[in-house]
Amino acid sequence: MRQLIFQEYVTLDGYAADAAGETPFFTTVGEHEADDRATFERVDTMVLGAATYKLFIGFWPTASAAEEPIAPLLNALRKVVVSTTLAEAPWGPHEPATVVRDLDAIRALKAEDGKDIVLWGSISLFHSLLAAGLVDEIQLRVCPVLIGAGRPVFPDQQLALELIEARPWAGNGVLMRYRPAI
Repeated sequence: MRQLIFQEYVTLDGYAADAAGETPFFTTVGEHEADDRATFERVDTMVLGAATYKLFIGFWPTASAAEEPIAPLLNALRKVVVSTTLAEAPWGPHEPATVVRDLDAIRALKAEDGKDIVLWGSISLFHSLLAAGLVDEIQLRVCPVLIGAGRPVFPDQQLALELIEARPWAGNGVLMRYRPAI
């Protein structure tokens, strides 16, 4: 069975965005391109919630490798958007994303043959997938900044995690990989 990997940049105090919904802290991390490439070697599908899709569509489909080295890799992925409101999800000049309505579609996606699946951002969707037991790995890309308030990565519930890896990046930031403990 394919693994579903949640990957998120997060502040040291656990926020995925500041109180205004912005993410200026992304730039505080050090060199992480090797980890980005390793992710794309491991996955062939990206899942997004509708709000994150709407953010991504304004940048990624037309981003060049010169401005964002992972753009060609990201744009080549199969994309799935979980939404009850979107009828379609075009992706610029690339293959459009598939729109699915519920978590049963994600269960079916995980049961298909193929590489692993990555979920970027999409915090509300992450919370739903986590509650449903569909998240196999949590990758936190910890930014060395405290913002005090904002959008928390984790739901307000207890969750036991098992550490898979913790590795500092050159300069700043840390990659932390966990799996939900059973």
